[in-house]
Amino acid sequence: MMDEPRFAQPIPNVTVAVGRDANLPCVVEHLGTYKVAWIHIDRQMILTIHRHVISRIPRYSVTYDNSNTWLLHVSQAQQDDRGYYMCQVNTNPMISQVGYLQVVVPPNILDIESTPSSVAVRENQNINMTCRADGFPTPKIIWRREDGQSITVERKKKVMVYDGEVLHLTKVSRNEMGAYLCIATNGVPPSVSKRIILDVEFSPMIWVPNQLVGAPLSTDVTIDCHTEAHPRAIIYWVYNSVMVLPSKKYIIDYNENSYRAHMKLTIKGLSMGDFGNYRCISKNSLGETEGSIRVYEIPLPSTPSKQITHVTEPRETIPAVVSRNETIKVASQPEVLFPMKNDEGYAQRSPNGIPFERKGSLAIGQSFSYTDMPPKEFGVSNDARSSFGVFSLLSLTTSVVQSTLIVLYRQHCETWLLQ
Repeated sequence: MMDEPRFAQPIPNVTVAVGRDANLPCVVEHLGTYKVAWIHIDRQMILTIHRHVISRIPRYSVTYDNSNTWLLHVSQAQQDDRGYYMCQVNTNPMISQVGYLQVVVPPNILDIESTPSSVAVRENQNINMTCRADGFPTPKIIWRREDGQSITVERKKKVMVYDGEVLHLTKVSRNEMGAYLCIATNGVPPSVSKRIILDVEFSPMIWVPNQLVGAPLSTDVTIDCHTEAHPRAIIYWVYNSVMVLPSKKYIIDYNENSYRAHMKLTIKGLSMGDFGNYRCISKNSLGETEGSIRVYEIPLPSTPSKQITHVTEPRETIPAVVSRNETIKVASQPEVLFPMKNDEGYAQRSPNGIPFERKGSLAIGQSFSYTDMPPKEFGVSNDARSSFGVFSLLSLTTSVVQSTLIVLYRQHCETWLLQ
């Protein structure tokens, strides 16, 4: 008596990515004259009987390896192919076993249901960015910033990764401007992403590091200003109500990074006409602003004028009270040398034969200084210099008269005290 057919092993569950080929094996021992059939349970469709394909879907086929294995082939699997498959033997009663074919689909971002690749918002307003994707299993959506910066949610919380289809940003600042990546993944490679650029619009702002810049004549000077604006601003320099254009006289340097810009103006070979106020102007579709820088002259140091001054020598003091028996010692009058280079008549000789210039006496408690001529920088004419010499001689005469009167007065006092 022959053995009845039986299944040697169960049908495994098979997972395949959409578009790929899949094989479902059914191993039957002692089949004899019985037949093997494949049925798609979910579709309630007979696919094959023995070596014949019954289904009108050409992607299904069956092979037999003469080793008890009946192999169902599904080429370029589609999502409709997902489901339970039955291998059946037409015994009495019928025997069968079931396996499952899983067809997975990698994620795909739905552009029509997502935020466009570029979106703009005014500063301090709110915005929602949406990213939706399909696939099997259902994809997971995460958000990241392309520059690696954190994402500010709920105005206080900062996260590096945000989960969810909708990214809600409140009171957006210019620091949140940039590219955001929406990434969809479901475990089926490859993962996909969408790049969304967020533009935050605001009127121009200017910052001037130095509002006063000084430099000497004939030197070079550089002034600069920083500006922030979006959309991109037009930046230029104005001097005396005229726009400054690049030339050999003016060198303009401009650097831009995102919504920030830095502009420098170098003025070559400063002249008197280059000093004054320079304006840095920034203008975009939302507004205009300017910063002012004043360039002023720094004078070079000048050489001081020379003046000859003759200082009197120290002298003895006279005691305030003198007794009758004490002899009064009258201090000799200090002498001041008055160089008279242009008048040789005043030159005399001392007893030891050493020549000296004219001498004069000063009253007690007075000092006298003299210069050959007034400094030229005061603009004194030759006539004025002559008058200045006459005035000096008059002052000298007055001093001599005063000294004579003081000596006479002292002699009179001495005579009275000795009586």
